[in-house]
Amino acid sequence: MKLQEMNVGDLPREKMLSRGPEALSDSELLAILLRSGARGENVVELSSRLLKDHDGKLTGLFSTSLEVLCGYKGIGKGKACSIAAAFELGKRFMAESGQPRGGAVVTARDAFSLLMPHFKALDHEECWVLLLNGGNRLIDKRRLTSGGQKATVIDIPQIIRTAIEKRASSIILAHNHPSGIAEPSKADLSETMKLRDAAQICHISLLDHLIITDKEFFSFADERQYGI
Repeated sequence: MKLQEMNVGDLPREKMLSRGPEALSDSELLAILLRSGARGENVVELSSRLLKDHDGKLTGLFSTSLEVLCGYKGIGKGKACSIAAAFELGKRFMAESGQPRGGAVVTARDAFSLLMPHFKALDHEECWVLLLNGGNRLIDKRRLTSGGQKATVIDIPQIIRTAIEKRASSIILAHNHPSGIAEPSKADLSETMKLRDAAQICHISLLDHLIITDKEFFSFADERQYGI
């Protein structure tokens, strides 16, 4: 169906103007980003096809590379960049809104809120660190390593070096489990204890180590048995 054949009130842009963005489906919002379709396919149909190819979920589309997007009929570099830019803006908005009130990172939930936007929908493991001053306020957050689907390296010397360079009084480590299971492995426990001991030697406190999935997180500090 051509867009001209659709009711004016059903066109994505007109629908947004009259009813607000929350009234639009995911495919309609995506259609506004794409602006035009492909030969034999209007922009709404193209958007629907794109989502269908990613299990109908925005998380699947989020993790799709620019190269793959550019390979779609009707999506060139410009449209692919528009999609990627929209997701990046959303991620940055979530990172800003996740800043704890008062600036201090006090709980595991505070740390999770700061880090979750960086881990959302990842299909591989990454390791991040929050660097905090003496008042538990955020100095910086850094991605340290990026690994495979089952493991990433916890580079203890790099973490300590980064903390010293930033003059951090304490740190919070985090990595994700793409499997969706937040429980720590034996390797996670071993590396956490090694990092805690190395940090103490340099008068830096390891406040927590979070294992993050798309739906939950595990906090070593909340589980007192682990000695953090």
